[in-house]
Amino acid sequence: MIILIFIIAHWYLSLFSQTFFLHRYAAHKMFDMSKFWEKMFYIFTYITQGSSYLSPYAYGVMHRKHHAYADTEKDPHSPKYDKNLFLMMWRTKNEYLDIFYKKNKIEEQFTKGVPQWSSFEKMAHNWVSRLLWIVAYTLFYIYFAHAWWVFLFLPMHFLMGPLHGVIINWFAHKYGYRHYSVSDTSMNLLPFDFLMFGEGYHNNHHKNSKRANFGVKWYELDPAYPIIKLLGFMQIIRLKKV
Repeated sequence: MIILIFIIAHWYLSLFSQTFFLHRYAAHKMFDMSKFWEKMFYIFTYITQGSSYLSPYAYGVMHRKHHAYADTEKDPHSPKYDKNLFLMMWRTKNEYLDIFYKKNKIEEQFTKGVPQWSSFEKMAHNWVSRLLWIVAYTLFYIYFAHAWWVFLFLPMHFLMGPLHGVIINWFAHKYGYRHYSVSDTSMNLLPFDFLMFGEGYHNNHHKNSKRANFGVKWYELDPAYPIIKLLGFMQIIRLKKV
């Protein structure tokens, strides 16, 4: 039971960090926040993503490129150009690392306003930190797991961030339904997105990338949006009008 709670908590907390801080804030600037709260969410993202921590800067730049070049050869992760999702993940990883280590010159439209905290990233992004998280997850399972097969879930914790990414970047460009005819293959995965915290409304998001609420129909509940509204009410963030 404890392992199940841990799996669910890690899944949704990591997913919230990705959709709220990396996606809606770092990449799209759907709301503003102070430098203090920006650093607090950096730390929150590191804790919740753990071994699969993703840099807000690298994620933000890469995601902006995805929108600018969606389903073209310049798209960092379009399923049109890879035979399977593992090849797409590998290509995405290489693009992400090139951006993180600033190996190539990137146009200002992709970097302007994207948050950076270089000193923190040196600690959070290195392999020593990732290995320590992996050891921590493994020890947790050793202590609480009740059967050998439970350990099969461990790799999910190790690669939580990329796992969330591939669900959207591969499956939400192949399967689902569409409200809008857009120039790419984006789809909405589920009418009620209980699995991906609103990220599954991918076609809606590609139609209007500045809209903080990814759901558009009455039945399309975006679980992250009420939290965003609450944070706005608490004056932790300032939502922008679209």
